Amino acid sequence: MRVEQIYTGCLAQGAYYIESKGEVAIIDPLREVKPYIRKAEADNAKIKYVFETHFHADFVSGHIDLAAQTGATIVYGPTAQPEFDAYIAKDGEIFTLGNATIKVIHTPGHTMESACYLLMDEKGKAKALFSGDTLFIGDVGRPDLAQKINKELTQEKLAGYLYNSLHEKILPLPDDIVIYPAHGAGSACGKNMSTETTDTLGNQKKYNYALQPMDKEAFITAVTEGLTPPPAYFPKNVMMNVQGYESIDSVLKQGTQALSPEAFEAAANETGALMLDTRSPQDFAKCFIPNSVNIGIDGNFAPWVGALITDIKQNILLVTDEGREEEVVTRLARVGYDNAIGYLEGGIAAWQKAGKETDSIESISVDELAGRMKAQPGLNIIDVRREEEYNAGHFPGSKNLALDYINDHISEVDKNKTAYVHCAGGYRSMIFNSILRSRGYHNLVDIQGGFNAIAASGNFNLSGKAAPVSE
Repeated sequence: MRVEQIYTGCLAQGAYYIESKGEVAIIDPLREVKPYIRKAEADNAKIKYVFETHFHADFVSGHIDLAAQTGATIVYGPTAQPEFDAYIAKDGEIFTLGNATIKVIHTPGHTMESACYLLMDEKGKAKALFSGDTLFIGDVGRPDLAQKINKELTQEKLAGYLYNSLHEKILPLPDDIVIYPAHGAGSACGKNMSTETTDTLGNQKKYNYALQPMDKEAFITAVTEGLTPPPAYFPKNVMMNVQGYESIDSVLKQGTQALSPEAFEAAANETGALMLDTRSPQDFAKCFIPNSVNIGIDGNFAPWVGALITDIKQNILLVTDEGREEEVVTRLARVGYDNAIGYLEGGIAAWQKAGKETDSIESISVDELAGRMKAQPGLNIIDVRREEEYNAGHFPGSKNLALDYINDHISEVDKNKTAYVHCAGGYRSMIFNSILRSRGYHNLVDIQGGFNAIAASGNFNLSGKAAPVSE
């Protein structure tokens, strides 16, 4: 029996490959399914089951394509009502996989259909729990997402269900079993997740705040306080996971169509497509197509796409680094953005060679910023980090306009006044600058390296000095 965690950092998501005696189960697969199929072929094994812990909100699962291509059975826990062929398991039902068994444990709370899967060896000894979004390392699943679909389910009611599930179903399990959650730090599905992606249940009983001794009311308060609004794309991903979606192969075929500069320009004009430039922030700053938006592929790409591109059906035209077109289309599809309609063949160099119009954004080093602040005290500084980052350390007098809520903040930016924009490392500030640039704001200056570089330089008087943050 073998268990392999397949962790995708940009989504902070864990899928799982379990093999026993030539039979394979996949738990919570990503949208692109060929890696799972190739892995099974290399093991001379057959994918028998696709277990889903719940209807995911933060990504589109690959369950439908994987079942179609392998003949595997899709399995959900009790109360799930998918609009495609799937097996709805009973609480406590046991599935055989080679000489191992997998037991379904219904754990409503994060969502009502949420289920965990307990893996047992050939002797019936419990070895691992695939806990989905019910139990994370250091946290539990947020109880406010299902209410976006069912208004009768308040977050307090869901938190109460979660308390029951944890105390009646999970905590009584053996301390030595390994917890394999669906997410780690960086996911919006929890608020206090560890950077560790596995642990024993016994350790979690000691260190996970939500598993400490407390009554139900105290638990409800603990898990509901401090929740930030979930990204707008979450309910749309849930519905795709419930209703089904177009094959990933069709999405890739459409999105990886190579377009000449002329065809790209015509498509932008005729379809009103969003031009999404996925190059690095500094490459984008130097030269880009007017009105395009930068969300770099080498960062938390998919979550930022989901947070900022509000129309999941929006047609998208891509500008990418050469050779990364399929990667970009795949990562868009992971969060349900299936309407990429092609990419600029030859990239920005081809656009320039064709004599097409370009734009740029001024981007300066922290040394240049220090010089400008000395010459002109009281510069207008915009900090686009999250509130908790800002509170840990910032420029005195700077304005905190978090990228997460950019549409709420635009009216606070004066088009006629130069502003110097930074985040933690330079990724989010360029997204912010590019979005506002596309809306007619031409007086924004990007600060390279963000607050990490600002604090490290020692050239500035700051309110505290925040620890470096990876973006």
